[in-house]
Amino acid sequence: MTGIREFFALFIATLPLMAQAQEATPCDWRASAASVVEPWDENARTFANGAVRLALLDTIEPAAAAFHVLVLSPPFDEVGGRQCRIISADAAGSGFEAIDFAALEADYEPSTGLLFMMPARLYDPEDGPVKMGRLSFALNQATGEIATLFEAPK
Repeated sequence: MTGIREFFALFIATLPLMAQAQEATPCDWRASAASVVEPWDENARTFANGAVRLALLDTIEPAAAAFHVLVLSPPFDEVGGRQCRIISADAAGSGFEAIDFAALEADYEPSTGLLFMMPARLYDPEDGPVKMGRLSFALNQATGEIATLFEAPK
């Protein structure tokens, strides 16, 4: 995984300079168990000795923006529950047209936290489907902060 470390080093270094369209928001109706893509064992993974779980969500509608990523992670609340966040394409809650969860790559950088990257596609209402881009996000388990980035295809 030599390429992922270099990518994330650049990603983290440029975070303050980027306008981020993707959002990591508190869980809502999109995080329903009914939205987890079947089969669950192929569309959910755990990290950090089980403390972090990612799952692919499909809310069905809107059809061109139905895919999201569920993130269950520390920090834990007073009764031991993990924070629950959803990564979507925008602040309005629209998802991605497609996410290749099977191609998920993960790494750990002590200064930043867990780093994740997977192919994803945004819907373009003018041009229709486009090539897959790359959704990346960094999770700081100590603070719960999730920084996101979507790289459009070239």
